[in-house]
Amino acid sequence: MTGVYPVFKNKFKIGDSAEAVNTIAEMENFSVSIDGNVEEWSPMEAEGWLKRMVTGKALTISLSGKRCVGDTGNDYIANKAWKTGADCEGYFEWEFPSGAKLTFPCVVSVTNPGSGESRNVAALEVDIMSNGKPEYTPAAA
Repeated sequence: MTGVYPVFKNKFKIGDSAEAVNTIAEMENFSVSIDGNVEEWSPMEAEGWLKRMVTGKALTISLSGKRCVGDTGNDYIANKAWKTGADCEGYFEWEFPSGAKLTFPCVVSVTNPGSGESRNVAALEVDIMSNGKPEYTPAAA
């Protein structure tokens, strides 16, 4: 794929393992945050200039949309709202419009399991946080 593309071409799946992921219905919005741990030092030979190296990273994908009771992926997320510890762990897959994939074990932190104004459709909001190193698979040529 080349050129621009609509955001809706991204696909998100979640489950307990890579073999058990399901698409998440009714998601409307997503944002990505990559936090890098940067180490800095200033050796004498750099004459006062800093040197830097990224020594760690963390990824958070925030998804928001509508609560859709009966959809396997949507229910999977909503049910994590009432759990703690290892019960909030899962596996996430992000398929890019190009066909490339980013997969990783994750922690599921539900921030809104279905609230909203009385005339609104109930919301579902979640932060999917990497729990270890993601695996990136390029699109097939």
